[in-house]
Amino acid sequence: MLFIGDDWAEAHHDVELMDAAGRRLSKARLPEGVAGIARLHAMIGDQLGDEADKAEVAIGIETDRGPWVAALVAAGYTVFAVNPLQAARFRERSSVSGAKSDAADAHILADMVRTDSHQLRPVAGDSPEAEAIKVVARAHKTLIWERTRHTQRLRHALREYFPAALEAFEDLDAADALELLGKAPDPASAARLTRGQIAAALRKARRRDIEAKTARIQAALRGEQLGRAAVITTAYAATTRSAVAVLITLNQEVKALHGQVDAHFGRHPDAEIILSQPGMGPSLGPRVLGEFGDDPERYVTAKARKNYAATSPITRASGKKKVVAARFVHNDRLVDALNSQAFSALQASPGARAYYDKQRDRGLDHGPALRQLANRLVGILHGCLKTRTRYDETTAWSHQAEMPAA
Repeated sequence: MLFIGDDWAEAHHDVELMDAAGRRLSKARLPEGVAGIARLHAMIGDQLGDEADKAEVAIGIETDRGPWVAALVAAGYTVFAVNPLQAARFRERSSVSGAKSDAADAHILADMVRTDSHQLRPVAGDSPEAEAIKVVARAHKTLIWERTRHTQRLRHALREYFPAALEAFEDLDAADALELLGKAPDPASAARLTRGQIAAALRKARRRDIEAKTARIQAALRGEQLGRAAVITTAYAATTRSAVAVLITLNQEVKALHGQVDAHFGRHPDAEIILSQPGMGPSLGPRVLGEFGDDPERYVTAKARKNYAATSPITRASGKKKVVAARFVHNDRLVDALNSQAFSALQASPGARAYYDKQRDRGLDHGPALRQLANRLVGILHGCLKTRTRYDETTAWSHQAEMPAA
């Protein structure tokens, strides 16, 4: 066995090679890229010699992604993605001085994989298809979050100088609202918008009940409102034009990336099973698959998948005191997707609704009850993926004593 600690930075890697007795064999600072990975392979080869084909190499590094990690996995090494918090606690266990350096961190990581590899999670062997889904699904969701942030900034600005726009437009990031705000970003120009201009924007956005909505928008824009000085209004109008331009671009890119998500997800063999789950749609499905990955050996049991998803609770017990709490450390993107699925499942699945109501009857608030439902749905998903079967309402909730009519 050969154990390696890899403390990475943007431009270089500090590495240390250690034997099974904890003795340092060699160390070096390697550049990022092809030259660095080639030198690491050479260092490993020098230590293993003729036993290279039979030896096992375990590497600890505080990341699970990037070309460097992919190259290590491709070389056949066992790579452990060490949580930085775990490494910090291990450092405190080994030394009380508080000293820290990149070379010392590489030593700590090598020692961790030597003594505590059974407590660490190897980098998952996800397929390239699953990795691609994760990339586009994350980018798509990030753009949606960015659109929400820019919309809130626009709403705040309009409240400062043009409150009538908030009354006129229900969805500030909608195509019709953005078109009209781009043409008339201040109260005076908005009051001059004709019914034809407003109706044309509504038709372009494929709105219904155009006549009534046109009249309502025009009345709101022409109604009396508190104003600001002309020079301040002009300044705010300039910022509104910029915000509108950003939101229009974000809408276009969100739509374009959604097409990429659909294309990648539709080709994956797990897509049909995941989409069969209650509350799981074409946006949530790729996010869940991307964050869980598709390595069939990663989650040995449903409990392991639930623990990774952070939907299962943790227990803190000491003496007579016992506290059950939600997991604080978790994958934010996965938790967000699973909570959204659980909320949608309340309408899509009678069994999910009954399970949620049962948790509420126990005295749980909406959030904890929804988390319990998400935990149950993760277990159902795990069973479906393991058995390669689609979701079945009756089978999934057979443990319930009473099932409401579908």
